[in-house]
Amino acid sequence: MTKYRVGQAAQLLGVSVDTLRRWASAGRIEASVAPDGRRYYDGAALAALAIEIAGDQPVQSPRAQSARNRFVGIVTKVVKDKVCAQVDIQSGPHRFVALITREAADELKLAPGVVVDAVVKATSVGVEIPAEF
Repeated sequence: MTKYRVGQAAQLLGVSVDTLRRWASAGRIEASVAPDGRRYYDGAALAALAIEIAGDQPVQSPRAQSARNRFVGIVTKVVKDKVCAQVDIQSGPHRFVALITREAADELKLAPGVVVDAVVKATSVGVEIPAEF
């Protein structure tokens, strides 16, 4: 069973330590107290809460699509060559890099400062364990 300290748990949920403590006091998530007096949160409970607070992201597209992972962000850089374009997008703490055709980048008039949806649909997803957790 994976356990996280209050700061780590708050960071994973994208909330403040105070918010997480209030949620624990209100019974929204359970905190266990170790013999050293530190609070810990169960990883599975954090995952369930993360899904709950994320909620359903409404798709504001006029057509049906199969991609479900959408992140609203701002274009920070566009690098174009004759055939393709690299588009860097910042969505909150997340950076996405899209490789698209130059024609598509030109048609969408992509440039730094343009708000876009980063749509992620992958057949393969890599998983790594960060060193600080």
